Amino acid sequence: MQGVKLEAPTAVPRPLAAMDSVVALIQQAVHAEDVVQICREAAREVLAIYNADPASWEVQTKSDDSPLTKADQVANAVIVKGLKRIAPHIPIVSEENKAIPYAVRKHYAYCWCVDPIDGTKEFIKRNGQFTVNVALLRGAAPVLGVVHQPVGDVTYWGVLGKGAYERTGEGPDAPIKCASFSMEDEGLSLVGSASHSSPQTAEFIAKFKNPTKTSMGSSLKFMLVATGKAHCYPRLAPTCEWDTAASQIIVEEAGGVVIQAGKCSSKGEILEDMETVLKTETPVVYNKEDPLNPFFVAYGNRVAKAAGEANGTAAA
Repeated sequence: MQGVKLEAPTAVPRPLAAMDSVVALIQQAVHAEDVVQICREAAREVLAIYNADPASWEVQTKSDDSPLTKADQVANAVIVKGLKRIAPHIPIVSEENKAIPYAVRKHYAYCWCVDPIDGTKEFIKRNGQFTVNVALLRGAAPVLGVVHQPVGDVTYWGVLGKGAYERTGEGPDAPIKCASFSMEDEGLSLVGSASHSSPQTAEFIAKFKNPTKTSMGSSLKFMLVATGKAHCYPRLAPTCEWDTAASQIIVEEAGGVVIQAGKCSSKGEILEDMETVLKTETPVVYNKEDPLNPFFVAYGNRVAKAAGEANGTAAA
């Protein structure tokens, strides 16, 4: 299985004492398989809680009104322990950890970006549409990502320059690819959130010719794009970095893109012109001062329509 080779300078504790200090270069290969197994271990703990009496889930409401359960906390503990074991020098940014000041984070060459359970609302609904997400960031971009669906034991993973893959249980890894399409095609498949919608989403969808629409929870929407089962996933409602980082590298390695569609407020108010920002084709970036993502759109493999097709005639 593929991995990422890390090289990052680390200074000794007395950086100003030049006479007795040294700069060491740390080299390590982070293997995707190690991260997959950490996610699967967390998933087993999550499923034990999921299949128990809901009264034992210890559901709480966080300051941003999002839910938190015992499963989120247990999964986080498993993932943090596992990542520290395989890469003790790489800092961990997790939705369920104490926030790390940007004054510290901005100096990270690499860091983990973790969502122990993406789709806690779906967990509570008991519809199985939740995932365990772990990404490795290099600077502002993900270079390794694992998205694991506990219900069904399905894993999706991708590594920069090495492709994207899907695995069920202990089965083999199968390469996945986004569907190729033209934006002018009729009947494209669009996927949206099962728990979040917005007027901007309806406006965006109206631009397509007779699209089919599917609702799905968590990062599974991205996975529909990555596996070619959907052409486009517009997310014109608030998300945070840990919600998307792992999925983004998987979509990108499958041949798609995840591009910005304009900054937004935490309440979902659009702060930039969506069409103007979309035209820049700027990927979503990470380890920002504010972990709030902009609106974004995940596309499969967009291709230009042949001139004859665009004019409604057969190509010669």
